[in-house]
Amino acid sequence: MSPASSTAPHGQSPLRTVQVLGGGDAGSSAHVRSLAAGLVARGVRVTVCAPAQADDRYDFTGVGADHVHVPRSSAPASVAALRAACADADLVHAHGLHASFRTVLALSGRRTPFLVTWHDRAQAEGARGHLLRLLERRVAKAAAVVLGTSSDLVDQARGAGARDARLAGVSLPRPRRTAAPDDPDPLRSKARAELGAIGRPLLVAIGSLDRYRGYEVLLDAARAWRNLDPVPLLVVAGEGPLRAELTRRIEDEELPVRLLGRCEDPDGLLAAADLALLCSSWESRSVLAQEALHARVPLVATAVGGIPDLVGEAAELVPYGDADALAATVVRLLGDAGRREQLAERGARQAAGWPTEDETVAQVLSVYDELTQPGPMV
Repeated sequence: MSPASSTAPHGQSPLRTVQVLGGGDAGSSAHVRSLAAGLVARGVRVTVCAPAQADDRYDFTGVGADHVHVPRSSAPASVAALRAACADADLVHAHGLHASFRTVLALSGRRTPFLVTWHDRAQAEGARGHLLRLLERRVAKAAAVVLGTSSDLVDQARGAGARDARLAGVSLPRPRRTAAPDDPDPLRSKARAELGAIGRPLLVAIGSLDRYRGYEVLLDAARAWRNLDPVPLLVVAGEGPLRAELTRRIEDEELPVRLLGRCEDPDGLLAAADLALLCSSWESRSVLAQEALHARVPLVATAVGGIPDLVGEAAELVPYGDADALAATVVRLLGDAGRREQLAERGARQAAGWPTEDETVAQVLSVYDELTQPGPMV
């Protein structure tokens, strides 16, 4: 079987793969949809095991994959459903730590080739953090190959005992919607008007309202922007456990910040933005960073995890947790249209060098080819 064409010759059955997702964050779910589409187009049978809401949002069946509802749980019923779905698979590919651990349980006693893609690092401290490290070691040692979406994730997998850990070329599907080339401004103006950002700069952050995202630091920085004229509006799109805490701070300190909740149109929101902000304590291949560079929106991000390698010189990088540096960088960029245009140009060039969807599928197929060749199991 060649990685470029997985349609089996001489009447043999085509390769059947099972893709396993946990809750399915934006990056891993978009990747699995793109991967499923590319595999199906090359004659591979694909089943996606994921919660029903993930298929509702990402439409895996719409690209030709089968979908099996498997709840995000390691309960016996969930593991049993996954085990049944993998019964006649030639290969199982899990995405993320929790999905990978459930897959290890489901494949217990079987010799089905199993590989993992780690898209992100589990964020937890204390007893929960210790448990997650144990799960990482269990998964890393069980997988034939661990693919990491950044070099530090590859190093982490090796440290956890992976037999074979490699850097994965993971693409982000390009936005489907495009503005009319002769008059793109009406869409941007309409979005800004709806957000209340007419005649003032619009800053955008997108991501779950979790502690590691650094939104507390972002609100600290927003205090400095109140002194600008006009005052920038910061819009944060996402849901999560910090919503009530952030809402109280915004109201108590009268910050120029709006919490939008879940964003159904991140492309449209970014298209309206003057700057995109990413303040996390750790990221791998951040979806926001990729979307901002693709959209030619200047990005200010923390210099953590895989971000420096991902963006190169196409973004302004600041230390994590430094509200003063973040605030000063934003103020400087808002006053320097030339630098913003330079970042937009660099962002487009940087994004053009990232792996394409076809290249990502080809790399994954080459790994599948290794693991399904006749001979002793790796």
